[in-house]
Formats: sequence, C-alpha cells, structure tokens
Amino acid sequence: MPEADIVKPSKDKNYYEHIPMISPGFFLRGAGSLDWGMKNRLARIFNPTTGRTVMLAIDHGYFQGPTTGLERIDLNIVPLMPLADALMLTRGILRTTVPPALTKPIVLRCSGGPSILKELSNEELAVDIEDAVRLNVSAVTLQVFIGGEYETRSVHNMTRLVDMGLRLGIPTMAVTAVGKAMTRDAQYFRLACRICAELGAHIVKTYYVPEGFETVTASCPVPIVMAGGKKLPELEALTMAWNAIQQGAAGVDMGRNIFQSDAPEAMMQAIAGVVHKNLKPKEALDLYETVKAREAQKSKARGQA
Repeated sequence: MPEADIVKPSKDKNYYEHIPMISPGFFLRGAGSLDWGMKNRLARIFNPTTGRTVMLAIDHGYFQGPTTGLERIDLNIVPLMPLADALMLTRGILRTTVPPALTKPIVLRCSGGPSILKELSNEELAVDIEDAVRLNVSAVTLQVFIGGEYETRSVHNMTRLVDMGLRLGIPTMAVTAVGKAMTRDAQYFRLACRICAELGAHIVKTYYVPEGFETVTASCPVPIVMAGGKKLPELEALTMAWNAIQQGAAGVDMGRNIFQSDAPEAMMQAIAGVVHKNLKPKEALDLYETVKAREAQKSKARGQA
C-alpha cells in the first residue's frame, strides 16, 4: 500500500486559492486552438524563443533527380543537418541517408508523381499518413498549384493531407508552387497563401516578392516560411531573407542558396543569424566570410596532416 500523504496536515497545505491558474498561450500565429500534440510538433520546427525557423530543403530529387549539390547527400548534406532547425525531405532520403540519432524535426514531402519532364501540377499524395507516424515526423508537406492545370487536384490533395494529419496530431505545410507562365507578384501570393490557410494548412511556404510581401504575410492567418528559390549570390540571398523576416515571415526554407553555396556551412550560419538574431545582410555576409575562411583553414590543415 502506498503511504498516505501525511507530510503536512490539510489545513497547512498551500493551494494558492487566490492566484488564478496560468493558462499559457502559444507563440505561433494561428495555432492557439490546436491540440497539444500539434503545438508540440510546431514548437520543434519553430524556435519558441524567436518564433522563427531555418529549414533546410533537400527534397528536390523527388521530381528532378540528383540536383546539383545533392548528388551525395550522405557526404555533402548530412554534416549540415545539425545546423538547421528542421529538415524538409522525402521518406526515401530519410530512411536511407539520415542518421537515426539526429534529433532535428522532419517536415516530410508527401506529394509526387510527375517528373521535371511532365506537367508538375499533376501530383498525387504519395505517402500514407501512417508511414509519416512511423517516421516520427513533425509535419507533412506538399505542393499546391493555385492557377495550375491541376489546381483542384492539388488543393484536394492538401485538404486530404490536412484531415489525415489532424486525426493524428501532425501539422501540414502547404507549398505554393508557381508555374512557368504565372506572374509572381503579391496579388498572386496573397491569393495562393490565403486559400491554403483557409482550407486548413498550418504553415504556408511561399516565395518572396520585393513589392507588397508584407501584405502577403499580413493577410495569411498562419505562419509563412519563405522559399529560397533559385541560387543567388550570397549577399542577395541574405538580403532576401532579411527582407522577408522584417516583412513578417516566420522563417525560411532554403535549399539551393545553402547547398549550392561555395561554403554551405558558413551560409547556414549566416542565414540563422538573419532569422534568429536579426543580423543585417552585410553583418550576415561578414559572418559568412569569417566562417568560410575558418573552414578553409581547417580543410587545409587536414590536408597537410
């Protein structure tokens, strides 16, 4: 029999009757009414101190094969993973290449179908939600092609994934995909991001536009994460990230601008400085150059050893 609670007489216990119980809110936009498990997973992806994230996107191979910089993920990308807040990738790479001891949250690519040779909007869901559970992922993600040939299919893919994730406490990130013939402007992204949020996405990944991006983030009731897009010179990429963060983005999800950089580790640290420490672009570039030089010196020393 367990011992009775006789440390103090009942009259001497302190129940703080006059102090209301603290009911903490949640730091992330639009997530206050979600279940505990959803919030916990989101808090792994987004730093609770800053409310922001640096995702490393390496899922490009699901439609374009061994992308430049991703030819050997085990050699070139795995060393970068500890520097990211979260990883966006496919289940094939997760199972074959990511060390199981890595504790970074996983945002799992769940759509697929056409290759770069076909109409990309003709996607289907390509992962069962039970497999996402087996892989212990923190979120699931897919493309949504607003204005694309198969727009309705991609929207229904998203709503099905949202429904499956809600049943199991896994948030969904929608990625606004832009076709070759589409105009990339604030009007389009306001439309695309708002549709995704209205239909249940918990995070939206979208592209930065230099005019009106703040209206995109302001009109979307869930966090927006900026897509890195095509490879840019380092200062331009850092400036784009800075502008996006200052205009309301809750982080970045970068791929090419990190793994195709001359110094990917240095670029990871510089981007993290912009996102989490509000480093200005030139300050972040100085950090990039410092880390790049240090890593080059280490590599040279290893070669001489």
